[in-house]
Amino acid sequence: MAKTAEKTTKMSSLMNFIREAKAELKKVTWPTRRQMWYWTLVVIVFTLCVSLYLGLIDFLLAWLFSALLG
Repeated sequence: MAKTAEKTTKMSSLMNFIREAKAELKKVTWPTRRQMWYWTLVVIVFTLCVSLYLGLIDFLLAWLFSALLG
């Protein structure tokens, strides 16, 4: 009998969590399609800039060490 009560309590807790999560998601201000495109482009440009910077540093350090040790 204790297991049945425990299962009921767990199911009740799960259902309560789902209800509360659904209520919180209704409060979220979702971005518009235009905002999503803008921020996607910002992330892509930032990633490219960092990649170029790190690639340049890598190239310069490789050249420097090959000149010093080679």
